[in-house]
Amino acid sequence: MKATSEIKKPSLGLALFAVGILLINVVIGIQYLGADPHLPLIFSAVIVAMVCMKYLNISWNELESGITDTIRRAMGPILILMIVGPVISAWIMSGTVPTMIYYGIKILSPDLFLVATLLICSITSLAIGSSWTTAATVGIALMGVGVNLGIPAHIIGGAIISGAYFGDKLSPLSDTTNLAAAIAGVKLPEHIKHMTYTVVPSYIITLVIFAFIGSEYGASTVDQTSVNALMNGLENNFNISLWLLLLPAATMFFVAKRQPALLVLFMSGVVGGIVAVYTQGADFKSVVDALHYGFSLETDNKALEELVNRGGLDSMMWTVSLILSALIFAGIIDKANIISRLAESLIKGVKGTGSLVATTAGTAIGTNFVTAEQFLSIIIPGTMYSAEYKKAKLAPKNLSRVLEDAGTLTAPLIPWTSCGAFMIVTLGLSPWAYVPYAFLNIINPIITIIYGYTGFSMEKIDEETASYEDESELQTQEIKVLS
Repeated sequence: MKATSEIKKPSLGLALFAVGILLINVVIGIQYLGADPHLPLIFSAVIVAMVCMKYLNISWNELESGITDTIRRAMGPILILMIVGPVISAWIMSGTVPTMIYYGIKILSPDLFLVATLLICSITSLAIGSSWTTAATVGIALMGVGVNLGIPAHIIGGAIISGAYFGDKLSPLSDTTNLAAAIAGVKLPEHIKHMTYTVVPSYIITLVIFAFIGSEYGASTVDQTSVNALMNGLENNFNISLWLLLLPAATMFFVAKRQPALLVLFMSGVVGGIVAVYTQGADFKSVVDALHYGFSLETDNKALEELVNRGGLDSMMWTVSLILSALIFAGIIDKANIISRLAESLIKGVKGTGSLVATTAGTAIGTNFVTAEQFLSIIIPGTMYSAEYKKAKLAPKNLSRVLEDAGTLTAPLIPWTSCGAFMIVTLGLSPWAYVPYAFLNIINPIITIIYGYTGFSMEKIDEETASYEDESELQTQEIKVLS
């Protein structure tokens, strides 16, 4: 096995080739062949691996270690994804989700639904600091309500994702919020406060857009016959009770209390299965089958079947395999230092604050696209451009804000990232269809780039921030976040 020190630095041409191969294979595979992204991603990884072995003096064993290291870093989200499938089926079988849908249809009107969805998901994610938990709980219930109010699923998905990532970006409990602050070297409260300059106008614009879109949907767009049939179907097949809402409330409470999300979700699924036995008359075998294969209900109401027949461990395996396929490619280009090489070239073209912010944002978005890993979209540009922000006399909170605006928020817009794949499978969305309606996630990066060129809220280094914090303290924060 060749020593790591012998690995050659990739040329700009080779780095561009690696990214180009990914783009070409994904476009041809998905758009022209109608294939899932898995094989195009793996095919791209094989081609890039062979090129790296030939021209960078790197062995397959070294590339394989890069793959396993990258997958190891992503095991936390993958395990959560696997747990969420059984939780969804347990909550449906217990009557929790049907209860949420039942009362949601009664309370929410079509014209206000999108605004209400945005606000509900925003408050939930801000309280618990998790976009994934928000989508997997109130998100799936709101999706069921909205579809039956006559609103297209991809628009509802955009509202759910916009709201869920509002909290994921601003909550002090969010892992990405803590990571961005630690990487840039800024205190968490200062980081969150500085982000309000970009997120508040983005959120207001998003709210106005959803209010406008929602105004197109009123009582006249609702097929009341179908809604009544659905409500009757819910009442006939489930014991509807407000007491069942204690399950999601308890789940969110423990997540907000910083209990391990994986453990909380696992226990939530177990309790959901037990509740299904005692409130819905299910037997333990059917509960186990539902946790593994998903909940299944046979009825004459096809709309009800489409609404509740979902979840289970198996339902997440397509998504898990997609994430692993993307991480194979990510591990290879990370080991070959291809992303770092591209970032170095971009730094050379930086001239002025606007160019620096745009380059940082572009690198974060590109890292999401190429590596499929949200954390890397914060870590890589954060470490690469930190010195440039110092040279420009820009306070570190400017860097941390850009990392969140562009890295955190664009992750769910790309189908093969763990975030994008999770939202697609959890909410039952078609890849790309929901992207134009995730307004907050699109608008926020644009506003942060505009601020870079105009200089608005781009604060300079002062006596308090010149030291960029104590390095040992920051490393401790980063290790804590990543663990």
